[in-house]
Amino acid sequence: MEVIYMLISISSLVAGVFFFLFIKAVKGGQYEDTHTPSIRMLFEDELVDTSTEEKQCTDT
Repeated sequence: MEVIYMLISISSLVAGVFFFLFIKAVKGGQYEDTHTPSIRMLFEDELVDTSTEEKQCTDT
């Protein structure tokens, strides 16, 4: 029974550390991407050839 209390406390401590590091990274701007949205409109979407998909559906 004592092992369960020790494992719960250690896992809570590890989870707290990861949560603190995550909050620190978010506040520090680690996950902000200001460059990609501005160039995303320059990339063309890939065209999907629907005629081959329709052939496969009618062949079966």
